[in-house]
Amino acid sequence: MGSKGIILWINPYVNTSPCYTNSMTKVPKNLPDKPGVYFFKKGSKTLYIGKAASLRSRVRSYFSNDIVFKRSAAIGKMVLEATKVDYKVTDSVLEALILEAELIKKHKPYYNVREKDDRSFNFVVITDEEYPRVLVMRGKKLLLKYIEQPPTLLTYGPFPHGAELREALKIIRRIFPYRDKCLPGVGKLCFNAQIGLCPGVCVGAMSRKEYLRYIRNIELFFKGKKSKIVRDFTRQMKRVAKIQDFEKAASLRNKIFALKHLNDVALLKRNLRSDLSGSPRSNLGVLRIEAYDIAHIGGAYGVGAMSVLVDGEVDKNEYRKFKLRGVYANHVNDTKNLKEVLGRRFKHTKWPSPDLIVVDGALPQMNVAESLIRELGLAIAIVAVVKDEKHKPKNILGNSKIIHDHHHEILLANSEAHRFAKSYHIKLRSKMIK
Repeated sequence: MGSKGIILWINPYVNTSPCYTNSMTKVPKNLPDKPGVYFFKKGSKTLYIGKAASLRSRVRSYFSNDIVFKRSAAIGKMVLEATKVDYKVTDSVLEALILEAELIKKHKPYYNVREKDDRSFNFVVITDEEYPRVLVMRGKKLLLKYIEQPPTLLTYGPFPHGAELREALKIIRRIFPYRDKCLPGVGKLCFNAQIGLCPGVCVGAMSRKEYLRYIRNIELFFKGKKSKIVRDFTRQMKRVAKIQDFEKAASLRNKIFALKHLNDVALLKRNLRSDLSGSPRSNLGVLRIEAYDIAHIGGAYGVGAMSVLVDGEVDKNEYRKFKLRGVYANHVNDTKNLKEVLGRRFKHTKWPSPDLIVVDGALPQMNVAESLIRELGLAIAIVAVVKDEKHKPKNILGNSKIIHDHHHEILLANSEAHRFAKSYHIKLRSKMIK
């Protein structure tokens, strides 16, 4: 995480009619295209704090001539008053959301709180119980101290964006499952435990000591101390590997991967949809689609291929091919081979993370992909393209809204993966036969 400051030269004679900025305003040019938090300042006074999926595009958007119509007269006035923008880069949109809340609480910028006070905002609450719960509460409920409200141990916030906060907690909960509704020790597995979002304290699947470690890590995350969690997990992983507890070591490895490569697609899309008009972009494409296919002849000369679409456009520079080398490499077992390819792909931590994965096949292929993604602690949408006897697409399995919104891109990515896999298979087979 880093920070810098940018001077904005504001024309002192700028027109104060509905157009609050003009061509005399110098728009900053060296903002990074990365997630983070930005601060509009007047001297040392912080006027406004916001978060962004891309600091560059979000800050520049404030300097359009119709800012007053896109946001409000107050924000237009704020831009007019500002003389400087500072920013802090974060590793993910999720961390930007958390940092934004922390800084709003610290600085209480006038243009953030002028229309809302703490009673209107959302807070994350960790309860003071034997097995603490993690809840989202409105400020007014915290202030009124409802009779049925559990004792509060810690609170984090205020978070201005309730929907985004809930998306953030979904991501965190995949890494650190926690209790929110179930009763410890009742002897019946709650629904959230069945889907991996609760550690199973309802049936005694986790000791209080171990559960409190999870809560401690959630606290550290909300304090912006992700690096400490990663260091602790790395030490634990090495320690349990030495005593050959490989299952525990693998679990820790997956959590480390998830923390280092937070896949906050839902948050990223929500940020991109929240343009200054306040209305969603009608045809926002999935940012990065990866499609996979397996090619072989009777199980021999097996290969896998990955095609990539970025913002609806084929990006052949990002295509990757895989020569199968696992125990099923020479068998007709597309699901096992797909699992091998996906597993090898996600070992490449420097490759950009996909927003949507397209697999060629049906429910078995989709289930294999979903299972692996869950094991890695990631949150990536997956669809499967089902083919007919002539290997033509006849159906797509998965989230109906994603399929509806990106039908063309899904089929294009699938077609490209099939073509790429087939060409690589033919090339490899010809080489091996010679």
